[in-house]
Amino acid sequence: MSLWTSDADERVLYVQTHGVSDPGRSATPFFLAASAAAMEVEVGIYFTMYGPQLLRRDVVDKIGPKGDRGQPLSYFIRQATDLGVRLWVCQPSLDLNDLAIEDLIDGVEMIGGASFNDLAINASAVVSF
Repeated sequence: MSLWTSDADERVLYVQTHGVSDPGRSATPFFLAASAAAMEVEVGIYFTMYGPQLLRRDVVDKIGPKGDRGQPLSYFIRQATDLGVRLWVCQPSLDLNDLAIEDLIDGVEMIGGASFNDLAINASAVVSF
């Protein structure tokens, strides 16, 4: 059974592998996912390796551009999820980062490797950050 929820013609899966040590790569997947969702594409972001760090409740408002030149990461997350973007996290990557699902923002779903592979196989495009 696929985690994709519709029979959409187009599906995009973004894969976020970078964490808090590389903040320059944090907002782009959310921005692009929101843009795709606004185009009525079914969209999800999968967080693996260090990516789950970006979903920590105590981090999302602290990551952002230098100075007052933009929005914190939480703005882009909210924008994406409000448009229906789903957030999936790799269970072994939680362990890698000493995290539990309860440490993450609301709405994140934990999945394993087989589910990720199903998402990737059934996506129109897979983009990695």
